[in-house]
Amino acid sequence: PPPGGGESMRHRVLMVSARFPPQVGGVEGHNYVLAPHLMRQGHKVVVLTHHYGERQGVRSLTGGLKVYHLPRVDMYQSCTFPTLFGSFRVFRVVCLRERITLVHGHGNFSTLAHESVMHAGTLGLKTVFTDHSLFRFDDVASILTNKLLKFTCSNVHAVVCVSHTSKENTVLRACAPPHRVFVIPNAVDSLQF
Repeated sequence: PPPGGGESMRHRVLMVSARFPPQVGGVEGHNYVLAPHLMRQGHKVVVLTHHYGERQGVRSLTGGLKVYHLPRVDMYQSCTFPTLFGSFRVFRVVCLRERITLVHGHGNFSTLAHESVMHAGTLGLKTVFTDHSLFRFDDVASILTNKLLKFTCSNVHAVVCVSHTSKENTVLRACAPPHRVFVIPNAVDSLQF
């Protein structure tokens, strides 16, 4: 807590994902809705994603949300080419410039999220990873993704899953300790229905 105050610590969150608007989808919508909710709770939120067409560089969205669009090669459905250390310099500059205290990676297929969680650990930052997917155990793509998830989840402070089934799947796939895996279901905005 801050000195002399009883409030919980406010974070400066860097949300990292290859999936963010203007692309449309479940993870994109989740990230776009989560950021303002965290901001209303008093946290500073910054988004790190790859470029989308003409959306490059730094943009400020309504409500004060800042989005960094990195020039990464989009290989397939917003999955960018893994570079391991190719984005470290920019990632570090963003973390220092924005005084980030927590890095929150989203999505199993986001190489940018996996790399950022790894780099956050080297910078001594707290990390959270949200797993949005269910995977099998018996095909090559799932086996490789599960190995990557196991590596990433070994370095995070907490893992968030969007359902109890997803939690069971993630605990098995990532060999993650169940006490570090939390369920926060996807929210539904009832005003839209």
